[in-house]
Order: sequence, then structure tokens, then C-alpha cells
Amino acid sequence: MPSRKKTAAAVTVGCRLNQADTALIFGRLKDAGYEIVKSDTDGPLDVIIINSCAVTAAASQKSRQYARTCRRNHPEAKIIVTGCESEVEKKSWRNEKAVDIYLPNPEKSKILDYINDPLPRKEVAFEKIFMENATGFYPFRSRAFIKIQEGCENFCTYCIVPYARGPERSRARSEILCEFRKLLDQGHKEIVLTGVNISTYRDGKSGLAELLSELLETEGDFRIRLSSTEPHFENRKLIGIMKNSPKICRFLHLPLQHGADEILKLMGRKYSAGEFADFAEEAISSIPGLHLGTDVICGFPGETDELFEKSCRFIESIPFANLHIFSFSPRKGTPAADFDDHVFPKEMKRRHQKLEAVEDALAGKFLDSQIGKTLKILIEKVRHSGETEGWSDNYIRVRADAIGAKSNTFMDVDIIEKSGKILLGRKAGA
Repeated sequence: MPSRKKTAAAVTVGCRLNQADTALIFGRLKDAGYEIVKSDTDGPLDVIIINSCAVTAAASQKSRQYARTCRRNHPEAKIIVTGCESEVEKKSWRNEKAVDIYLPNPEKSKILDYINDPLPRKEVAFEKIFMENATGFYPFRSRAFIKIQEGCENFCTYCIVPYARGPERSRARSEILCEFRKLLDQGHKEIVLTGVNISTYRDGKSGLAELLSELLETEGDFRIRLSSTEPHFENRKLIGIMKNSPKICRFLHLPLQHGADEILKLMGRKYSAGEFADFAEEAISSIPGLHLGTDVICGFPGETDELFEKSCRFIESIPFANLHIFSFSPRKGTPAADFDDHVFPKEMKRRHQKLEAVEDALAGKFLDSQIGKTLKILIEKVRHSGETEGWSDNYIRVRADAIGAKSNTFMDVDIIEKSGKILLGRKAGA
């Protein structure tokens, strides 16, 4: 009887960069002969990767819970932990009974070495230009992510990421171009460029704008989406490219974090609210229908009622399409964890709820602005009734009646109305 093929699965917690890292690990395991399956499979699993997140305390706890659940459900599996939470809590994770192998963030490319010989290894040196020597594998997703950048040197006072991901560095341009073509050949229609801070991408004379322009020269039916970008002077170059190319999604996620300069200064952010507003106005006026998203933290130490209200007024003054709202979560090892003037939990909850109401109003206004427009969607679901569902290039979930439509294809949809946070329409011309 032929031997059973080894199986591998992953649980990914956190950001798009973690998803890209998991896909690169899948690519390496697939090339080594593993079958990639879902983590909730009923069958036996040989390897389970927990790709952890440390951005919030809740994400850290979730990472540990997943590891213990996987150990309980798959006692026979070799469980590997990697990611940001395991990086900032190395000692704790190395002593975690649910985990067999601790894989440092910089060592993800050597996962097969760790599986075959899980002995302690030396810390690796960081290279300003790095190679992954792998192509991401996305067996359960229609869109794919390409990791183009790693690390951060901003050291915002609340953020653990620079400690978990290391200094800024960029992936070799030639390897990015190669992976891009391979992912298109695999049938992916939407490619998301991701990293910790993709605005800082630099390989020789190629920054993010130059890389994007080169990717757009590739032939084929595809679109490119940019993941979250930190406010950075390089972003202004993107506006013209995005305005002139229908193959770039009209989407920018630009973390604001707070709308009061007093708190931005305490956070260690490198811009003022006014500078952020200037960029937002330029982007929105240049690109009709642009989806501008942002991250906002409430309850940061020192945030008085007056400063919170000031932040709310600023946020309401900008036509954001969505807000990702976070209540301040102190991360051990960051300066803000030792700041005074903490906001009480009950007040933190009130402020979070008010921001949610602001987000609902802004998102609703953005959706209303798209009624009567024609949007190109990438179809992800097709139901027997003929109803399709997918995402527009400006990141809105759209449902439409379109008999005969196929999944993973583009379709123009005339938008008729909204239902909650979903737009409804019909195939253009029908």
C-alpha cells in the first residue's frame, strides 16, 4: 500500500503580512511534498503552523488558545509556532507545552530545516534586500498576497511590531516580479502588495511607485490592491498612478491613529493631523470613488474628553469609507505601557462605541455615493439562484443578479441600492 502523503495546515492570526507569510510557508511545504489542508480537517495532520499576532492583548491570547486547541484536537501533529507574538514572548513560547517547535520570524524561510532537525539555532542577520526563495500558495483564497517589505523603524510608543519584525528591509524586486507572474499563472485575479510599511520599499532606484509601475506592465486580466501604508511622502507618487490605471484598486488604507496633534505626539507619529488631511484631500479629489480607510486608537494614555472629541471632529471632517477602531492595549516592552493618565475601562468602552457610530455614518455616506454608479467586481461566490457576490475595486461587498456568471471573473455591476454595508445591483447592460 502506498504511504499516506504528509499533511500540513496553518492557523493565521492578524494582518495580511501574516497571511502572506503563511502562504510562503505553504509554498515551501507543498514543494517538499506536503498536502496543504484546512486546520479544521477531520483527518490526521502531520504539521500545524500557528502564525501568531502581538498587536493587541486579545490577539496574543487568541494565538495561545489556538495552539492549545490544535494540540488537544491533533495530539499526533507537530505544532510549530511563529509570528510576532512568539517573537516578543520567546521564553514563554519556548516553554509552551502545546508547541513542539519555535520558529523565529526571520527564520520562516527555513521551516523545513526546523521540522527535520528542531534544534536551537543562532539569530539570523538582517539583510536590507532579502529573498524568500518561495512562491506563496493560496489554496483556499481567490486573492493572493505578495510580501514586498519587512520590518519597521518608526517605533511608535504603543507598537510592538518593530520589536517583533526587526528593521526595515525590502524584498528583491526581481523576485517580486517573478512571484507576481506565477500567481497570475495560478489563476489569481487580485494581488495584494503587503508588508509592515510598504511605503518604505526600496530596491536600488525602485521605490513602491516604481515597483507598482513595473508590475502594471504585466499582460493579463488582473488588478492590484495595496495593503495598509503608513503616512509617508512616497504615497503622493501613488496618487497619479492610481488615478491613471484601472488595474490598481481605488483603495488606500492609511492609519491615522488619532485626530489630535497632542496625542499623535505622545504616540510618536511622524505627521500632524493637518498634514494627514492635506494628503487625504489630494487623494480623494484626484481619484473619484476612492475608498479611504484608516485605523484609530481610542483611550490612549493622556486622552482627555476634550482631546477625544477633537479627534472625533477631525475624523468626521474626512470622508473615510471605514474605520478600524482599537481600544488602547498596553504592550509590555513599549514606552506607552508605562505612561500615566490611563483611561478607565468604562470610559474606554464609551469612546469606542462613539467611534463605532461615527464609522457607521461615514461608511453609510460612502456607500450612498456609489448608488447609481457602475462598479467592476471580482466574483467570489455564485449561488444556484444566479445571485453573485464579490468585491468592487474600491473595496465594497456587492451582490448582483447575473445568470451564468462564473467565480473568479470580473463583472461590471450597475448599483441600485444598499442593504446594510452591502451594495445591491444587476449585471451592467442586463
